[in-house]
Amino acid sequence: MNADLHCHSNVSDGTLSPEAVAQRAHANGVQLWALTDHDEVGGQHRAHAAAKGLGMGYLPGAEISVTFANETVHIVGLGFDPDDPVLCEGLAQTRGGRERRARDMADDLARVGIEHAFEGALKYVGNPDLISRTHFARYLVEIGVCSDPHEVFRRYLTEGKPGYVEHRWAKLADAVRWITGAGGVAVIAHPGRYDFTPNEEFALFTEFKAHGGTGVEVVTGSHTVAEYQKYADMAIEFDLLASRGSDFHDPTESHTDLGTLPDLPGRLTPVWEALSHRILQP
Repeated sequence: MNADLHCHSNVSDGTLSPEAVAQRAHANGVQLWALTDHDEVGGQHRAHAAAKGLGMGYLPGAEISVTFANETVHIVGLGFDPDDPVLCEGLAQTRGGRERRARDMADDLARVGIEHAFEGALKYVGNPDLISRTHFARYLVEIGVCSDPHEVFRRYLTEGKPGYVEHRWAKLADAVRWITGAGGVAVIAHPGRYDFTPNEEFALFTEFKAHGGTGVEVVTGSHTVAEYQKYADMAIEFDLLASRGSDFHDPTESHTDLGTLPDLPGRLTPVWEALSHRILQP
């Protein structure tokens, strides 16, 4: 199945509306889709309606920011009730620290001569509760400081570089609990992106499983072919379901377009098999 279960709209840090993301997914042959905006479910009903109109199956989704071993880790929730009050309150609390962090980031950028970064970044999101490093990156490209977002993250906004401000997100246990409590499945997003030692990565998978997490992204836009195999092996080792998602944000910024990833390795159990009863059919 061509399933794309990780992507973003302009409800968080993507640039397209939920409806436009749905249309792009459908045009690229996606059969099962999930919109997974950061710490936000505000686009879920629009995304479901768009998917239904295009004849795609749909799973409600979100990508929750957590802090684990002093690193920001993302946990994707799939197939939950987007109106669940405990989940919605948890996401609201997680979003709450973004504006203060963003103002501190802007202050740090001002110290190296980049002025008005908060206001510039805010143009790309409109809601301070959802402002992120991606929005700052777009502003730095706009004013010519860098040529593209990839250069921004080489020179700014990462640890040890101007504009970086650490933030404490939700706890791993809380994020998994919110997702599973709302009837969904929790998935470790793009594990190859985290700067963990082997012991720290093992601890992440172990604690995630102990808290009730049941999936891991094996094939995703930022993974290499070697990482497909590595995390396929880890899915088997930890008895986790396998997920697949492009992590699409924008037609020009994203490494991978919607629906264009290779298939999951055949020895894995796809996450959508466990969520067949939760798929919203067209």
